[in-house]
Amino acid sequence: MTQTSHSEIHGGLCGVAGRLPGEVLAPGMDGYAEAAAALFATGTPDLVVRPPDEDGVAAALRHATSAGMAVTVRSGGHSMAGLSTHTGGMVIDLRNLCGVEVLDLPGRRVRVGAGATWGAVADALAPYGLGLTAGDTREVGVGGLTLGGGIGWLVRRHGLAVDNLAAAELVTADGERVRADAGHHGDLFWALRGGGGNFGVVTSFEFVAQPVTTVHFGTIGYECADPRSLIARWRDLVRDGDENLTTILNLMPSAVMLQCCYDGPDAEAALRPYRALAPVTADTVRAMPYADVLESCPALPPGARMEMRNALVPALDDATIEGAADLLADGAMVTLRSLGGAVARVAPDATAYAHRDAEALVIAGVMVPSGAPQRIATAPLARWSAIADRSRGAYVNFLGTATGADVARVYPPDTYRRLAEVKRGYDPGNVFRRTHNVAPARG
Repeated sequence: MTQTSHSEIHGGLCGVAGRLPGEVLAPGMDGYAEAAAALFATGTPDLVVRPPDEDGVAAALRHATSAGMAVTVRSGGHSMAGLSTHTGGMVIDLRNLCGVEVLDLPGRRVRVGAGATWGAVADALAPYGLGLTAGDTREVGVGGLTLGGGIGWLVRRHGLAVDNLAAAELVTADGERVRADAGHHGDLFWALRGGGGNFGVVTSFEFVAQPVTTVHFGTIGYECADPRSLIARWRDLVRDGDENLTTILNLMPSAVMLQCCYDGPDAEAALRPYRALAPVTADTVRAMPYADVLESCPALPPGARMEMRNALVPALDDATIEGAADLLADGAMVTLRSLGGAVARVAPDATAYAHRDAEALVIAGVMVPSGAPQRIATAPLARWSAIADRSRGAYVNFLGTATGADVARVYPPDTYRRLAEVKRGYDPGNVFRRTHNVAPARG
């Protein structure tokens, strides 16, 4: 592919804006600064294109590839690794592809645009008594979260977002529109369920939604003098507990809180042992519509960023718990998300999300003030290797970096090789490399 210089690209921007459908923003234009920024990164792309539909996506891709422009695809813009924007090239912002449509109410089949947010999806499906298991906050985009697997509030009961995915429509690097499902482009459909945005621009998904109306949701706060003991007791409850209940244990130097989402017949019985884990300081768990579970994402302080690590651990054994407690003592925030249940009942090679045997997702993070040197940012995470060394991988959607080592942790060798073969078939030129990138297999 012929590479085009920045000056050549910039010189032709006015003409491009007239040729591409939808909104096209370039440096110096009104709205460009907002369009170039994302939640965890500020970029300086040559163009931000907001196509109105699938044909607009295809036109943008054809222009980018013919001009030698690198491509970044944005759904909600919440990539923790900063992959929702970039320096140079084209950002394709899918915000206008945001429709939510019930295709078959008895079959619970719904179509969701890749630029929709999970809050909008929850609101649209609520009148039908339906919901989907993904997203923690309202503003998170459907596209990126789904392609990475999709861990959400009903994960133990209904699995990952990709476990409820029936089909996807996408535009490949050469502008071709493709529909992938179990009977068509089956290798691509496998890869899209956890393989990230490596294969094209997904424009819409078809899910089989779940019947869900009212859930019990909220937070239980604890007094906690012994984090190790509390984590171990929580682990034991999850192992033997009701799969209708998904919990997240958040430990901070100043507070310990358990977030709960229960979709079942007897919330009181399911939650009773969790209310006895430690002295309770607060309890906001109550019945509410599932659509109200997703809250707005809190804004970061100006200039601040999050330094994050995550690991999918096969077992929360004593050594892993000790490592989590050490990170907490060093000043990191530690989050433990319960998995198992429906996630574990899917074969590890059935989708590109391979870590089906993980008991929990362990996350450690530090809020880094603007201008803080790297040594200060990473100091509370210095003992992270005690967790990573006992894990079998990482969850791509919560990675704060996008190195080759990160990709190797997300995709086991057999999974990676299979993804690379799919990549060779659908993106041999590696146009979609501004991702947690899987390089095309060599011919």
